[in-house]
Amino acid sequence: MKNIITQLSRLFVGVLFIISGLIKLNDPVGFSYKLAEYFSEPVFNMPFLEPLALGLAIFLVILEVVLGVMLLVGYKSKLTIWALLLLIVFFTFLTFYSAYFDVVKDCGCFGDALHLTPWQSFTKDIVLLFFILILFINKKLVKPLFSSPVTNIITYASVVLCIFMAVWVLNHNPIKDFRPYKVGTNIEKGMEIPEGAPKSVVEMIFIYKVNGVDKEFTEKDLANIPEGATFVDRKDKVITEGYIPPIHDFTMVKEDSDYKEELLKEPKLLVFVTYDLALSNPDGMKKLEGLTKDAKTKGYKVIAMTASGADEIAKAKKQYGLDVNFYFCDATALKTVERANPSIVVIQNGTIIQKVHYNDIQDLKL
Repeated sequence: MKNIITQLSRLFVGVLFIISGLIKLNDPVGFSYKLAEYFSEPVFNMPFLEPLALGLAIFLVILEVVLGVMLLVGYKSKLTIWALLLLIVFFTFLTFYSAYFDVVKDCGCFGDALHLTPWQSFTKDIVLLFFILILFINKKLVKPLFSSPVTNIITYASVVLCIFMAVWVLNHNPIKDFRPYKVGTNIEKGMEIPEGAPKSVVEMIFIYKVNGVDKEFTEKDLANIPEGATFVDRKDKVITEGYIPPIHDFTMVKEDSDYKEELLKEPKLLVFVTYDLALSNPDGMKKLEGLTKDAKTKGYKVIAMTASGADEIAKAKKQYGLDVNFYFCDATALKTVERANPSIVVIQNGTIIQKVHYNDIQDLKL
């Protein structure tokens, strides 16, 4: 019985680690954004680690997949189980911290394929910790499935294949797109809120300075504010989260007006997405001028979207000879649209028809 429970635990943990790792390996840039969120000032306040987020993301997801493979085939089982235990303890701490302090809304455990609330993520890690502890207690029962040479080949092959996959998706698009802006998505429909969908319950909190100290008051407490207190600020506290549409922060703003309703009706719209012009790839940006001319001769309206300011836009236009209008959109939304900076998106009457990395411009079908 003990052996059966151990082998079932081995199968469950190994398969889950491989699936979770491959989903994130499919989009390591997206996972790096999540790590950067953990490193940010409101969470762990370690901004010096933010530039290393992508490298750490790639290392962690490859480690996750390879450990899953090592567990299943029985490669160095004691080392593997120790590594799994340390990794799950670390992840459990992160998810508990996120849930308890309500700082990171989605741990990114399964990328954009499956969104879990902080407490769901913590529960998932507790379950995994339980099964890994079973493996830790019964380490001697986790034996290799194959001869030593075969086990070695499978393990080393998994490392090589993971590295190859990481390099591929970093230089192209994710193999499988789980994001709200995947090809075939109608952006306007993605922003719709279904009739009868639950609405958020929000409580207004008023902050007053009382005897030199900031104190919070709810609406019902306003009548009890001490005399002489001075108003400082007001914030909204979400009591119950309502329905949030898959696309909820998409804008096409120019000169303080949002043109998305007009632009999303265009039958031929070519969009250059570059969330930060200062960080955009120079070689990729150089390709956009020729593409602009080609698209315009074929009847496309060509625009660019960025979260950069007017100075950066003017600099990019001059440096790369871009004869296009730039529209503002939040950087987080643009990072969700496409990971490459820049990238190219073809939209037809509000529906995304094609998306390509700047390395794959030759694959565009205009």
